[in-house]
Amino acid sequence: MTPRQAQGALPSPQAHPELDQLIAVLELLRAPGGCAWDREQTHASLVRYLVEETHELVEAIEAGDDAELVEELGDVLYQVVFHSDIAAEQGRFTLEDVARHMREKMVGRHPHVFGDAVADTADAVVVKWDELKRVEKPHRASVLDGVPRGMPALALADKVLGKSERVGVGVEAAAAPADEAELGDALLAIVAGARDAGLDAERALRGAIRRLEAEVRAAETGPASL
Repeated sequence: MTPRQAQGALPSPQAHPELDQLIAVLELLRAPGGCAWDREQTHASLVRYLVEETHELVEAIEAGDDAELVEELGDVLYQVVFHSDIAAEQGRFTLEDVARHMREKMVGRHPHVFGDAVADTADAVVVKWDELKRVEKPHRASVLDGVPRGMPALALADKVLGKSERVGVGVEAAAAPADEAELGDALLAIVAGARDAGLDAERALRGAIRRLEAEVRAAETGPASL
């Protein structure tokens, strides 16, 4: 019986012996007498590997190769287990705490599945999700709060554009190519032109994003602050 069929009841937990074995392997590697390299790692030292593994996972998804996808998902999963074990050794939190937090978060963010709320379309789900985030994070004063600044410029631009639309700040859109292949070629041509002109496309786009963010924050603050 699915959660929806059971009126929001969670299904019975299933055993995951391979996951348990992976956790046991990591604990053994980091235990006294295990691997010296694993013992020396910290949250900070592992960041570079998490970034690399995430990019490799994206490539595997784009390639559509299941074998690569299994491998790269495993690498990202291992990073989660690794970070959790470091924290557990320090008495801060455990992998169970991470899983519990995520379960509670997902149940809370889906009242249309686990509660009585109604959201029959993907757009309605997004609206409900945003409403719940505002309730959960009242300290966020701007729609831009929480946007990771380290995102690649194109991804960051897409994210900020989506946020800006919520406060009525828009950017005049250029005519879109027919498909993503043409879009990719157009973007590549822009970067090539920038290189020929001695311009930094990444820096230029980030500069444009900062200007858009300034407009968003001004719109949120309102004329009374001017």
